[in-house]
Amino acid sequence: MSGGLITTLIIVGVLVILGIYVWATYNSLVTLRVRVDEAWSDITVQLKRRADLIPSLIETVKGYAAHEAGVFDAVTKARAETISAQGPAEASQAENHMQSALKSIFAVAEAYPQLQASQNFLQLQSELVDTENKIQASRRFFSGGVREYNTKIQVFPNTIFARGMGFTERDFFEVEDVAAISEPPRIQF
Repeated sequence: MSGGLITTLIIVGVLVILGIYVWATYNSLVTLRVRVDEAWSDITVQLKRRADLIPSLIETVKGYAAHEAGVFDAVTKARAETISAQGPAEASQAENHMQSALKSIFAVAEAYPQLQASQNFLQLQSELVDTENKIQASRRFFSGGVREYNTKIQVFPNTIFARGMGFTERDFFEVEDVAAISEPPRIQF
């Protein structure tokens, strides 16, 4: 074989290996991006479910504590923020407001023993706690997906190709007051 042919074969071989690497990297990044999008969708579904429970909870509590209008306004405002949040950053901020508002409404509920014994209230509370648990699970899944996706983009040599192919890091769904959401809202009977 001539030297030119060997050089050509080596160059073609390197280009084929590089092409396979870029192809595999691109496909794995697309897979991870879709997984992150799916995880975000799960979070929004659970946030919507919780937002749908809030009006029933407010109406139930209003019947017993009609003079607590400020609490109801705060919950309604927080619900609207949650529904309109676009992306993890806005959702994180809305989540802080929602947790604060829910604590307020449950504090009001604690002052009314008849309310705490209401079957409707107990059912709504149970559904809300279940939803909060699902939100936490969805957040963990989302955070794991974002971590994996961001790591794949940032490691060498992927970082050379990833941004050029349109892949950028995603934001985590972080909450300012982690203690406020570490456990679902609870009422002490």
